[in-house]
Amino acid sequence: MQPKTHQNAPLDERIAGALVGAAVGDALGGPVEGYSPEQILERHGGRVHGIVGPWHGDDWRTARPLAPYHKGDGHVTDDTLMTHALVRVYARVRDHLDAYAIADHLVPDLMTEPRWIPELESEALPLQRIFLAEKWLVTRIHYGHADPREAGTGNIVNCGAAMYMAPVGLVNAADPRAAYAEALDVAGAHQSSYGREAAGVLAAAVAAACTPGATPDSVVSACLALAKDGTRAAIERVCEEAARHTDFESALRPLREAVTPYDTVGPDYRAPSLGARRPSRLHAIEELPVALGMLLVARGDYRHAVLGAVNYGRDCDSIATMSGALAGALGSPVPEDWAKTVAEASRLDLWEPAATLTAVTREIFDRDVARRRVHERAFAALGGPECSD
Repeated sequence: MQPKTHQNAPLDERIAGALVGAAVGDALGGPVEGYSPEQILERHGGRVHGIVGPWHGDDWRTARPLAPYHKGDGHVTDDTLMTHALVRVYARVRDHLDAYAIADHLVPDLMTEPRWIPELESEALPLQRIFLAEKWLVTRIHYGHADPREAGTGNIVNCGAAMYMAPVGLVNAADPRAAYAEALDVAGAHQSSYGREAAGVLAAAVAAACTPGATPDSVVSACLALAKDGTRAAIERVCEEAARHTDFESALRPLREAVTPYDTVGPDYRAPSLGARRPSRLHAIEELPVALGMLLVARGDYRHAVLGAVNYGRDCDSIATMSGALAGALGSPVPEDWAKTVAEASRLDLWEPAATLTAVTREIFDRDVARRRVHERAFAALGGPECSD
C-alpha cells in the first residue's frame, strides 16, 4: 500500500486534518469500545468499516446504567469534548500553556459552561459527561486546591491526558521536543507516571507529523528519541511488530500481544487486573503504542489506520482518536462522508476549533520568534555569536 498523504500540506490543512481526524476516529471507535476484535466481528457480522450504531441498539440508555451514553451513530465521546476544551484554553491564553493554565481556564470550562453533549443528546456541563479520571481535575484543583503542577499525582494512570493532547503538538508543529515539554507540563495537572509520559509523547508525535516530508517512520523515530522507560519500550516493541504487516486484519492480534507486557489493564478490558493503572516505570498505556502501530501498518493512510484502531477494540475510541490525529497531521485526508456525518450527528462544528487553533498557533510562533531574538541579542552581548537576523 502506498501512503495517501499530502506531505506538502500547509499548516491550516494539517491542523484541520488532525483535529477533524481525531474527532472522526473517536466517533467511529465509541460504539465498539471495551470489546475484543472477536466480539466486534461477531456483533457486526464482520469488521467495522464506518459509522455504526450503539452496541446495545435502542437499549443504550439502560444496558449500562453507570454509562448511559449514546455511543455510536456518529457521536463523539469525551476524547473530543476534552480536545475542543483545550483548544478553547489556547484561544483564551493565546500563548503556550502550563499546568496553571489548566487550573485557571480548563477546569472552569468543564464545570461552569454548559455545552451540547452528543452522547447525552442534551446540553449539559462537560463535567457531567467526562470520565472519573478527568473529573479528578476538578476534584483536585478546584475543591482540593492542589498545586496544579502536582495535581495529577494519585489519579488513575490511563490515557486520560494523552487522548486530548493533540492541540499541544499542533501549536508546536514541527518541533517535537517543544511539544513534549509543553505537554508534560500541561498534563501534570491531570496525570502522573506513564499516563503523563504518554501525553508528552503523543504531542511530540503530532508535532513530528506536521513536519514537511514526515512519514509514519519519522514520527515513530521522533517518539523513540523522547520517550522514557516503559513507554519507549512499548512503542519500540509494538512498532517492530507493526512493520511486519500491511493490513490491519493480520495485525490485530500480534499488536495486542506485543503491547501486553507493558499494559496493566489485563486481558479483560472491562475487568481490570488488581495492578491496573498504577504508577510504574516499567509499564505504558496501551493506546499510544497501538495507535502508532496502526499508523505504521496503514503507511499513514487515514482510513486504514483508523479502521485498524477501531477494530482493535478495547479502548478503541481513544486509539482511533490518536491514530486519526496523527494520520490527519501527516496530510492524509479524512473521508468527507465520515466527517460530515459525525459533525451532523454530534451537532458540532468540527472545523471551527481547527480554524481557531491555526490562528492561535501563528500568533504563538510570532511570539516565540520575538522571544528568541531577545535571547539571541542578550547572548551576543555576552560574547556569543551575532544574531542571525
